[in-house]
Amino acid sequence: MEKRHLTCIRCPMGCQIEVTLDGGEVLSVQGNSCPRGELYARKEVTAPTRTVTSTVRVTGSTDASRTVSCKTAEDVPKEKVLDVVRELAGVTVSAPVRIGDVIVANAAGTGVNVVATKTVS
Repeated sequence: MEKRHLTCIRCPMGCQIEVTLDGGEVLSVQGNSCPRGELYARKEVTAPTRTVTSTVRVTGSTDASRTVSCKTAEDVPKEKVLDVVRELAGVTVSAPVRIGDVIVANAAGTGVNVVATKTVS
């Protein structure tokens, strides 16, 4: 049997969670104050994911913006985070860009789009 200790990142409380595993199967989750903590812990020890946030270059902006903030529309597998970041490093978009516009479709082959989180004219 294996025990893993995590600090939950799903809400501001930062609960200290203990997950008990047996052969990769979650047997119990303790220490969470809300249901989000249990879901986070189970996912973190079996198939961890992350939201990727970044910026990409913008050309042709009328408001002098040189970049636009963006993020993955959903979590991506943790092992793909750097692949997504590397792909975004080579991206330049043309203004105007609106919140929710797809910046990169299927980022790093994850099936997840990267979308703008800001409007740039």
